Amino acid sequence: MKTFSERVVELALSIPKGRVTTYGAIARAAGGGAMASQSITGILGKAYRNGVKDIPWHRIVYSDGHVWMSRSTRKERLRLYKKERIVIDKKGRIENFRDILFEFR
Repeated sequence: MKTFSERVVELALSIPKGRVTTYGAIARAAGGGAMASQSITGILGKAYRNGVKDIPWHRIVYSDGHVWMSRSTRKERLRLYKKERIVIDKKGRIENFRDILFEFR
């Protein structure tokens, strides 16, 4: 049986191009409780440091469609959003968030 962390990584890798999901959706789909969404970034960061380099970070957003970008990641994330036709508004949110939201089954 896979661990929670292994399920989180597997779910993150399964987000389709042109779609986004939330930290909470990943946590719930992996079997986590209400606070588990706070651990998603840490779990994926550890996986990245351990060699999982193809994590689609840009496809994981906050529950209100807000996109997190640091100075160091901004240019690359905006490039990836443009490539996948994901439009970010001036407030840093995905314009058609509900339309492109990917829910795990």
